[in-house]
Amino acid sequence: MTQRQLHLNAFIHGTGHHEASWRHKDVDPRAELSLEHYLKIATTAERGKLDSLFLADGLAISSNIQFNAYSSFEPLTLLSALATATERIGLIATASTSYNQPYSLARALASVDRISKGRAGWNIVTSAGQGEAKNFNLADRPAHAARYERAHEFLETAKELWDSWDDDAVVANQETGRYSDPDKIHPIDHEGKHFQVRGPLNLPRPLQGHPLLVQAGSSEAGKEFAARHAEAVFTAHLSVESAREFYADLKGRLGAFGRSSDALLILPGISAYIGDSQEEAQEKYDYLNSLANPEYGVQQLSQQLDFDLSAYPLDAQLPELPEGTDGTQSRKKLIVDVARKESLTIRELTRKLAGARGHFTFIGTPAQVADEIELWFTTGAADGFNIMPPTFPGGLDDFIDKVVPLLQERGLFRTEYTGHTLREHYGLARPEPILPAATLALSA
Repeated sequence: MTQRQLHLNAFIHGTGHHEASWRHKDVDPRAELSLEHYLKIATTAERGKLDSLFLADGLAISSNIQFNAYSSFEPLTLLSALATATERIGLIATASTSYNQPYSLARALASVDRISKGRAGWNIVTSAGQGEAKNFNLADRPAHAARYERAHEFLETAKELWDSWDDDAVVANQETGRYSDPDKIHPIDHEGKHFQVRGPLNLPRPLQGHPLLVQAGSSEAGKEFAARHAEAVFTAHLSVESAREFYADLKGRLGAFGRSSDALLILPGISAYIGDSQEEAQEKYDYLNSLANPEYGVQQLSQQLDFDLSAYPLDAQLPELPEGTDGTQSRKKLIVDVARKESLTIRELTRKLAGARGHFTFIGTPAQVADEIELWFTTGAADGFNIMPPTFPGGLDDFIDKVVPLLQERGLFRTEYTGHTLREHYGLARPEPILPAATLALSA
């Protein structure tokens, strides 16, 4: 019997996941504005045989821009560039269903999949930020439920567009002069509440059938969306116990949609501070925390909680917060739960979140990091991990050079790529096309 294998994804985040990473003495504070920075990350991750790279994204500038670097390249544009410098590693871009149209986004994702020879993935977000709505002709963000309703229809429409060309629609016969078979190219004639799209797409079906579908929401609506659509889920947990509960809950929902438990991979985030000794690892963590700006931390926490904390003393505990939010519900719950459970002050809470924004933070030697990853992987908490280095490039180098070899020695992670597409790396099937209702009229 083949041993179950970890799936490891490199989460790219500017100069690092610690909020003060740009101030680290070994970091170029302007690196995130350089293509070369991302090329180094991509080639390092591919050298470590990681499954994929992941780019998060937002569609508005942050109020914290005074204290941190929030400039970022548009993910699909950047991943197209990284595709030409890599050969195997997957390329996952974040794109919003609230502020895009299915046709243009389906085309862009299909393009990256073709350019990369089958390595594209889409992290599907509904965009919870207030500022984002105001950049797209709206006075306020849509309500949480409304965003997910639109997301369902958006994704179904995108799938129809990807499937609007049969896999063998391109004939490209130079002798007969026939490039394609119109009987194998289909309008979709989608008529829904949010979208009306005739189709077909003006690009043949992606090499993977559909780009890999990823999702990161952990609210009730998010988990239902993931159980129905997602093939990988990025999630945040501060303990292995919480991760196990989430894992069992989400895997248990798949059957209602006719899906098996291995049709979806669950990948919690982990930010590891790695040292040759426990003391060295702790020094790395303490040094970065010493660079953190308290005012920035309060602003960041206010955004995560969808509640302004600026008027509250740093050494007070969290005030009572309004029930519910149209922001990010799962992250708000995670933060409030840990603050109440550990009786943390606002200052203590900002420090706890400074390293990874609510994702699991681990401080230790390479062997200790590998032990923790193996524990989560073998006890029903994870199918793999979203690796979140505190700094780039140093934190990623530490993980690739010191932790990955230990996971390989234990038989938990690949030593070479065996597939070429992102779906093959994740062990996921290429989707069968949706049967078309009509063919393309020759006069169209």
